Amino acid sequence: MFDNGLKLGTTDLLLTGLLASSSLVSGAGAQQPAAPAAGKPPVAAAPYRYHPDRFAGRAGQYYKLVWGIDSLSVKSVESGQLIRFSWRVLNADKAKVLNDKKSEPSLIDPEAGVSLVVPALEKVGQLRQSSTPEEGKSFWMAFSNRGSRVKRGDRVDVVIGTFRAEGLVVD
Repeated sequence: MFDNGLKLGTTDLLLTGLLASSSLVSGAGAQQPAAPAAGKPPVAAAPYRYHPDRFAGRAGQYYKLVWGIDSLSVKSVESGQLIRFSWRVLNADKAKVLNDKKSEPSLIDPEAGVSLVVPALEKVGQLRQSSTPEEGKSFWMAFSNRGSRVKRGDRVDVVIGTFRAEGLVVD
């Protein structure tokens, strides 16, 4: 019993307490977010960067089935002075052509109108791996890009003997 003369039972007191607590919780959850501090711009989320496929799905299947390789990539390295072509071997017999020392690899950029070659250094030799391919291992070769004619985002073709990969994007 309360001083104001109202008689409330135990059930009424519980119901009143429940309603009062739920209105406090819902009121706290519905608060507006705080406004940014004066003079400071609101913080934006990190921008989404679009990463196009290196090549179409069928091309990837082609390289796997015919040449026994995958994970082809072309990257601009050493401040753009070298272009690195790398791949992973799935089938060593099919991938032998890429590691053949007798073939002269070239990287062709049709837009820039250039054909890059693998440089041969006096003490080091050619900047390429020419050991016997092993399944599961990655291999690479570097093309000289003197004058930075081939840029990131360019689409290039890599030719090594009878192997040809077309339309690879330079990262």
